[in-house]
Amino acid sequence: MLTLPTMAYSEPLKVTLAAEDGWPPFADEFGRGISHHLIHQAFKQVDVAVSTIVVPYTRGLVMTDRGSVNGVFNVTKEQSTLKRFVFGQEPLFTVNASFFFAKDHPSSVDDKWHLPIGSVVGIIDGYEYGDEFIQLIEKRQLRITKVNSQRQLINLLLVGRIDTAIMYDMVADVYIDQMGVNKDISAKFNNHISEIFVAFSKKDPQAEQWSKLLDKGLQTLKQQGHYQQLLVPLD
Repeated sequence: MLTLPTMAYSEPLKVTLAAEDGWPPFADEFGRGISHHLIHQAFKQVDVAVSTIVVPYTRGLVMTDRGSVNGVFNVTKEQSTLKRFVFGQEPLFTVNASFFFAKDHPSSVDDKWHLPIGSVVGIIDGYEYGDEFIQLIEKRQLRITKVNSQRQLINLLLVGRIDTAIMYDMVADVYIDQMGVNKDISAKFNNHISEIFVAFSKKDPQAEQWSKLLDKGLQTLKQQGHYQQLLVPLD
């Protein structure tokens, strides 16, 4: 009988991430989008396999808090999230969030610090809106209406239930186009610019390792010249 030499094969590293289900073109309910493609490609550069669980954003944050998954995307690195999660140094990308107004209820001001006192502002429950947001609420005595989806925000704007809504520009563009209200709603001025990251669980002893591997993968994609190509929506 021919005896073959024994060879040791190391198992590839595997990371499990929660992915938001309602933030196209970055992440949708089908597990598709820019973030999915970019994260998979970045981890592929450092020989890490990625599995994703598609859930609502707030549930992904809770799962990561509890250590049920290794991490969650797409999270803004700000004071509130730094207390909860482990972040790398390389953002996935940068996005702009603006105040949107309905054509039938236009704004008479040109920046957020001059919003009328007591304005009703719609936001998505659980999202981050920049470190200045609490200060803005207090200074302008804003009344905050929280909903669970972009479509709800747009509908509230259309019927005048809120004065304005904060939405991420590229995400808002997708829903406004889908709903056929391009002529009815538009962005007026900036709220904040966010660097978007994968946030890793502090319950995971490998969190620092994952963040460093992802940083290395993103850096490799940039060095190869592939990074910008991955930021283009696939659909």
